[in-house]
Amino acid sequence: MARAGLTAERVVRAGAELADEIGFERVTPSELARKLGIKTASLYSHVKNAHDLKTRIALLALEELADQASAAIAGRAGRDALGAFANAYRDYAFQHPGRFAAARFRLDAATAAASAGPRHSRMTRALLRGYDLPELQETHAVRLLGSVFNGYVELEMAGSFSHSAPSSEESWTEILDALDSLLRNWPASLLRNWPASS
Repeated sequence: MARAGLTAERVVRAGAELADEIGFERVTPSELARKLGIKTASLYSHVKNAHDLKTRIALLALEELADQASAAIAGRAGRDALGAFANAYRDYAFQHPGRFAAARFRLDAATAAASAGPRHSRMTRALLRGYDLPELQETHAVRLLGSVFNGYVELEMAGSFSHSAPSSEESWTEILDALDSLLRNWPASLLRNWPASS
């Protein structure tokens, strides 16, 4: 039987907290049951299995991150929006490292489509409209920003930039300025060579 007062939502939030404490990859039903002070069998009244638990934590993380990014870029454009958007991701990663890892958990196509994932893409594309990129180039730019943000933050969190000058904060600012410049001056060769849509 399920423990009185324990709901699926509370289980998932506890799982997200556990992910931040011990790492998303180490979250299991037995570890979460231990945290909640219940038997593992009781947990299965709320989640199907370990994969379902991790999927639900990933969905929560995507929703939280989308909300944070959306609030950050509201009313902003250009370099200001780019910086606010990037910093929302970076701040979330440092505040919630386990959830940030969960946000990159591989979801099946149907679950991904129904998640907050598409909101992240729409926000990025809205941000890019301030740079007047052709629509056909937006997907490339979305992937570029995602790769830079996620890659830099992962390396920074692993301590890769902590042993030499300049500071990672200074590099982060320089990188955002460089991205802003790139987006304002997207390579003309790509624009010329890109095939027209049929």
